[in-house]
Amino acid sequence: MAFRSRSIRSSSAIHQVELSRDDLDSEISGTDFATYTVQIPPTPDNQPLEISASGPPRTVNDQYTSGSLFTGGHDRATRAHSKDKMVESSSGTKGSSVCQMLGCDARAMTDENGHEIVPCGCDFKICKDCYRDAMRTADGICPGCREPYEGDEDDDDEDDEGDGHMMEPRKSLPASTSLLKVERRLSLARSNGNLTHKEFEHDQWLFETKGSYGYGNAMWPSEDGKEVRETLKDKQWRPLTRDLRISAGILSPYRLLIFVRMVALGLFLAWRIRHPNEDAMWLWGMSVVCEIWFAFSWLLDQLPKLCPINRITDLDVLKKKFETPDPANPSTKSDLPGIDVFVSTADPEKEPPLVTANTILSILASDYPVEKLSCFVSDDGGSLLTFEAMAEAASFANLWVPFCRKHNIEPRNPESYFALKRDPYKFKILPDFVKDRRKVKREYDEFKVRINGLADSIRRRSDAFNAHEEIKVMKQMRNRDIDDVVMEKVKIPKATWMADGTHWPGTWTIAAPEHSRGDHASIIQVMLNPPSDEPLKARDPSEAESLGDGRPLRTTASDSSSSSMDLTDIDIRLPMLVYVSREKRPGYDHNKKAGAMNALVRASAIMANGAFILNLDCDHYIYNSKALREGMCFMMDRGGENICYVQFPQRFEGIDPSDRYANHNTVFFDVNMRALDGIQGPVYVGTGCLFRRIALYGFDPPRTEEISRGCFGRFFVQRKKAAAVSSATDERASSEDSHSMMLGETEDEGMTLVPKTFGNSNDLIDSIPVAEFEGRPIADHPSVKYGRPPGALRLPRQRLDPSIVAEAINVISCWYEDKTEWGQRVGWIYGSVTEDVVTGYRMHNRGWRSVYCVTKRDAFRGTAPINLTDRLHQVLRWATGSVEIFFSRNNAALASSRLKLLQRIAYLNVGIYPFTSIFLIVYCFLPALSLFSGQFIVQTLNVTFLTYLLLITLTLCALAVLEIKWSGIALEEWWRNEQFWLIGGTSAHLAAVLQGLLKVLAGIEISFTLTSKSAGEDEDDEFADLYIFKWTSLMIPPVTIMMVNLIGIAVAFCRTIYSSNPQWSKLIGGVFFSFWVLAHLYPFAKGLMGRRGRTPTIVFVWSGLLAITISLLWVAIDPPSGSSNIGGGFQFP
Repeated sequence: MAFRSRSIRSSSAIHQVELSRDDLDSEISGTDFATYTVQIPPTPDNQPLEISASGPPRTVNDQYTSGSLFTGGHDRATRAHSKDKMVESSSGTKGSSVCQMLGCDARAMTDENGHEIVPCGCDFKICKDCYRDAMRTADGICPGCREPYEGDEDDDDEDDEGDGHMMEPRKSLPASTSLLKVERRLSLARSNGNLTHKEFEHDQWLFETKGSYGYGNAMWPSEDGKEVRETLKDKQWRPLTRDLRISAGILSPYRLLIFVRMVALGLFLAWRIRHPNEDAMWLWGMSVVCEIWFAFSWLLDQLPKLCPINRITDLDVLKKKFETPDPANPSTKSDLPGIDVFVSTADPEKEPPLVTANTILSILASDYPVEKLSCFVSDDGGSLLTFEAMAEAASFANLWVPFCRKHNIEPRNPESYFALKRDPYKFKILPDFVKDRRKVKREYDEFKVRINGLADSIRRRSDAFNAHEEIKVMKQMRNRDIDDVVMEKVKIPKATWMADGTHWPGTWTIAAPEHSRGDHASIIQVMLNPPSDEPLKARDPSEAESLGDGRPLRTTASDSSSSSMDLTDIDIRLPMLVYVSREKRPGYDHNKKAGAMNALVRASAIMANGAFILNLDCDHYIYNSKALREGMCFMMDRGGENICYVQFPQRFEGIDPSDRYANHNTVFFDVNMRALDGIQGPVYVGTGCLFRRIALYGFDPPRTEEISRGCFGRFFVQRKKAAAVSSATDERASSEDSHSMMLGETEDEGMTLVPKTFGNSNDLIDSIPVAEFEGRPIADHPSVKYGRPPGALRLPRQRLDPSIVAEAINVISCWYEDKTEWGQRVGWIYGSVTEDVVTGYRMHNRGWRSVYCVTKRDAFRGTAPINLTDRLHQVLRWATGSVEIFFSRNNAALASSRLKLLQRIAYLNVGIYPFTSIFLIVYCFLPALSLFSGQFIVQTLNVTFLTYLLLITLTLCALAVLEIKWSGIALEEWWRNEQFWLIGGTSAHLAAVLQGLLKVLAGIEISFTLTSKSAGEDEDDEFADLYIFKWTSLMIPPVTIMMVNLIGIAVAFCRTIYSSNPQWSKLIGGVFFSFWVLAHLYPFAKGLMGRRGRTPTIVFVWSGLLAITISLLWVAIDPPSGSSNIGGGFQFP
């Protein structure tokens, strides 16, 4: 990215460590760490694949940066641990065309397909820079034939304008803190005056209009005078997204039914209150209180569903707008902003490295400009296993990514792709696809074997090195004539060793001081270097030794010559891949996942500074390679500057066909989230979300009608205009541009507020205005008031150097957030186990809006726990976070006026819904209590009660049918959601309320275990986890409800049969409600039974006998009124 050069940074703070093996042997534990690379020796079946690539050379400095492991932390110097070998590649590329201008060795101009562009008939090859110089200084004369370039006699003015557009972004980028004070006061909203066009852009209009002004016009006309390009209406100003309203034939009845049911509930509750059951006031009172709460809870859930909406994107318009070649951009450089993808993992035992590696590969192969994409992997456990797995994934990506690009593979997760049950050759037309697929499949199988063997390899390696160290220490002690008793007391730390014979700076397998999960140094390793700005395309497989990143690719000896993949004209560049493990020390709060994400935000701002951030869990991979482009359509469309994030729905794999525990959660993702999209936007759900970086920094949106302050709210104060303007247009412009970037009432005060907010990193602070500028839409329409000029993001990307990585080490240190607002107002918000919901709420509360992006092909897919116990613990975590939100200042009742009313209601429901469990459990026991006591919640089952009950039930069913119609979900999915609502409400939600109250009242902290991710280890049964029974205390309330209701039915049935005056209406009413409870708990009961056939028959026999015995005993103790005792009655001895 184009933030300022950091060449002024002193590199003395970085200590380069280059130790030989002899030095390592001489220092038992004195060497902290040294060089590292994943070393797998070549064998006859493990040889490098030779594929050449044409592109810019990698310098020694680049190799030093990517080939070094950077570590540091609190009170520790930042160290760069270099690899043993750094090779500088050749300065030229064989066979590539270069500019024929004297003294210039740049590449000749090419189009988007890599074909050379020769602007003159004399075939004089020239680069784009020399071509511009010839147009400006040589009056359009070809340097080869000394003749004017054809079609350029009269375009001097236009060319100058076009060049001005190319150069303008370089002059207009927001100033850094090292510039003059007056330059520092440029507002990210006010700088619009410099970076966008206040008036209509006539040069763009000329480029798109139908008129022909000769060959000098910005548009090239055809020979017959008819236009070649599409009209302005059809192309240049076409929106990137469109809203698809729900049909009025569905939405109007839906809203009407909501109103009818509200009225029916009100009348029913009024009738219930006015007609108590005098015979059982306690039963009537409990039922009425529960019903009032249920009505209130239903309103909170239903009102935000009044405005559902669907949206679609137009990827063709995005490509034409940002990646169309023109005279100013002959090489088709992308004008799209950068995206930094965050992948978070914490425990390789519960989150298998193979799953994480597949997610990384899907990101690296996504269809987005390579130079604009970066991937940051957060390993919060500091595990060497994760580190080496990422190194293996980086190596395999050299083969997998070009294969995906060549054959347009979907999905681009190798595990999912090779597991597809459909025909893999469908729609494939290239003759070498079968050969390439067979080769990649074999390489992937070997890759999986290496990943699976990493844990054992690390253990054996560490045991060998530790044994060597013990022998050496004992030998030294014997040479010093130390007593054997003393020698036996000496404890040698059981370190975890890297492949090059040095200590791993992160967490050791056997925890030790400064090498445990909560106590280790910060680590950054650039696995894949930032790619070049120009496409790097393979030419001849026999000319080079490596792929685009400079590292060899392993392949079998039999395939290396005869079966090498033909990657001719395939861009083999790879996005930047960085491994990050933040520093952890005792005494510093790590803030769990939110703290890890904030560390990634800061490190990525220093190293890449993508204007947008995509957050993914390690088990959620990119299923649609164009998903990033889909999300960017919303951000770059008109009005996109007000969007804080684009949330994608979560889709899951590996779910049982019946979806027993509602893991797909389609009611939430396809009903609630679509409805919120019509208000202020969906909530943030923790993964699959594309953020605007500047929104994460805590700034306000650029347009806030409710307040007088501008884009940056509390950070930046209003500044008066220096001069008055006369015209109405200028007055509007002045009102929009009147907000400056000053950070306080005075300049000095303002400059002291930024470090208090973001920390003391100048590089981080300097990157903020750059990220804001690059995240703006293009100002190609008069309605775009906060845009940037076209072509502003085609500048070369700054290369990484050691000082940049050293600064990244600094910002992920454990002490960096002290006395700052990270986690309070900036970044992911701390204080809740559901940091995702709180973070999204804070953005909406500042006036931002979000968008829900449902793509035709699922954007992302992940895994979900299908085991009952794991699912309940997952729901427990979510509900506990909601209780924390309810008792915190993040309660939506305390929100600002910028939060819309229905959005406020939706967030209120997020904090209140767990409390419904109290009333739900009581209501689930009421049928059994009614059956035991012989009473009912009403005096008699009269017509009025049954009419109200029928009306409420019918409106509920009708609303469900209409929701199914406009959302597209299935009836079975809706029913599964209803069932699990009761299962979770009677188990996990109640526990969450108790835990939340303990935390608020007693200050007892809540700890949760990480949800295990399935690695598909059981090949015999894909759903083996579904049948595993793991007891947990959360199961006690549902089991009790089931048993009590079953016994109550048996007791009531026996009482009615033996009664001389049987009351069948009360029996039917009680049994009906008991059946309603049991029907909802059926999936829970099925989960208790495990796999079909595994539950012994004797269990059912004894359960039935026990229920009958207890029922008869109850009838004997409390016989029905007016009936004779059974067996003479029951008497105590």
